[in-house]
Amino acid sequence: MSSDSKSSDSKSPQRQFRPETRLVHHGILRSQFAETSEALFLTQGYVYENAAQAEARFKGESPGFQYSRFANPTVRMFETRMADFEGAEDGRATATGMAAVTLALMGQVKAGDHIVSSRALFGSCLYVVEELLPRFGVTSTLVDGTDLSQWKNAVRPNTKTFFMETPANPTLEVVDIAAVAKIAHDAGATLTVDNVFSTPLWQSPLTLGADCVVYSTTKHIDGQGRCLGGIVLGSAKFIQDNIHNLHRQTGPSMSPFNAWVMLKGLETLPLRVRQQTDSAGKVADALAAHPKISRLIYPGRADHPQADVIKRQMKGGSNLVAFEVKGGKTAAFAVQDALQVVRISNNLGDAKSLITHPATTTHQRITAQARADLGITDGFLRLSVGLEHADDIIEDLSIALEKA
Repeated sequence: MSSDSKSSDSKSPQRQFRPETRLVHHGILRSQFAETSEALFLTQGYVYENAAQAEARFKGESPGFQYSRFANPTVRMFETRMADFEGAEDGRATATGMAAVTLALMGQVKAGDHIVSSRALFGSCLYVVEELLPRFGVTSTLVDGTDLSQWKNAVRPNTKTFFMETPANPTLEVVDIAAVAKIAHDAGATLTVDNVFSTPLWQSPLTLGADCVVYSTTKHIDGQGRCLGGIVLGSAKFIQDNIHNLHRQTGPSMSPFNAWVMLKGLETLPLRVRQQTDSAGKVADALAAHPKISRLIYPGRADHPQADVIKRQMKGGSNLVAFEVKGGKTAAFAVQDALQVVRISNNLGDAKSLITHPATTTHQRITAQARADLGITDGFLRLSVGLEHADDIIEDLSIALEKA
């Protein structure tokens, strides 16, 4: 169906309900069978009543679906519900989170353009900014995201967009979105924000001035380690001008099955993320004074380096906790190996608590100096707090730390 299609649910809520209610009901496209749960439309193509209708649909003169690389009813329900949750006007779902990041950035630039990005990024995001885009003539400047003067000084006449993760992976560095958005807009550029670590529940980049928000829906939105996915969100004009045609022609489309799983995940996201955030705060407080931990970072604590920014722009912390174990890589590995509840995995946002050693996993491809500049030491660990009882997680970590 055309990207501006509306829900066919005749009893779709008309009032502006709260997020928890909208995450259960918004955007449903019901079939003739009036199903309660969202339908899973596993189809590649769609048939037309006649040749004239096919022509009109491809011209955009008649609403309806054409091909599932372009749009699919189940995927469209997910896009509509996510846009509503984020406070966006439109969105395009993708096969993975990195597909969303790549689509969002490449859709805004061409050869000869320039990007300014915070240097605290997921390893694959750094690859896109530093290695992939330059192949197509797009240059970039990496800055300390917390230093507003660096954003301003990095602007060039050909700067098209700013890019950031906040909180950042894996250091949980937080950037002042509103302040950076103003610098970008004053320079005639846009701001693209990866909002994965906070989720739309705790942070709303669009209301703070961002033009585009991206997610790896693989993380909290699925929330149970099942499917890959991503999404790009923004105004209807931003999506139409920058994202729609590139998405349509290059095909990084989300599968209908994955979209259906994501829809089910959205129904429980507030319950899961609230509990995970609450537990993460307890874990952070319990570990903060541990004698074998030299540094602990959590966005919900007053000792976070950007606590004042967090207080202004976030409604809650995160389910991510980062800490540095004394003794470097040997001690960090020993802690991971001694855990019984928390599992070793480079994923996050899962119902299960997961821990990873970024220096040898997610950020092992960047140089040792770059890791040092980011604060990713050999003893640094990233913990994604799950839905287990907080006391069990704390006890598991405490026992592992003693063994290390």
